[in-house]
Amino acid sequence: MSGETHTIVSNKTYILVLLFLLTMTGISVAATQIQLDSLTIFVALFLASVKSFVVLTYFMHLKFDSLFIKLMVASMFIIITLVMILMFIDYDFR
Repeated sequence: MSGETHTIVSNKTYILVLLFLLTMTGISVAATQIQLDSLTIFVALFLASVKSFVVLTYFMHLKFDSLFIKLMVASMFIIITLVMILMFIDYDFR
């Protein structure tokens, strides 16, 4: 534990990330007003994935973690994506 280093992130970075997340939330809300038919769900999931990636990277400090932790998070995203794809395929063919 004593060998770990702590990275200090500036307040400016947090404010920029907050503004980005607020902008993405606004885009998510605006996307619901557009008639995209079957693409609406995919757009919403994509925007949610981008926002969760930013939260994991900056607010949860994944950017400064070890490669092993980054690979574990990436594999979790891949598994969730595969499960969602299979779920949509199953729903589409019923």
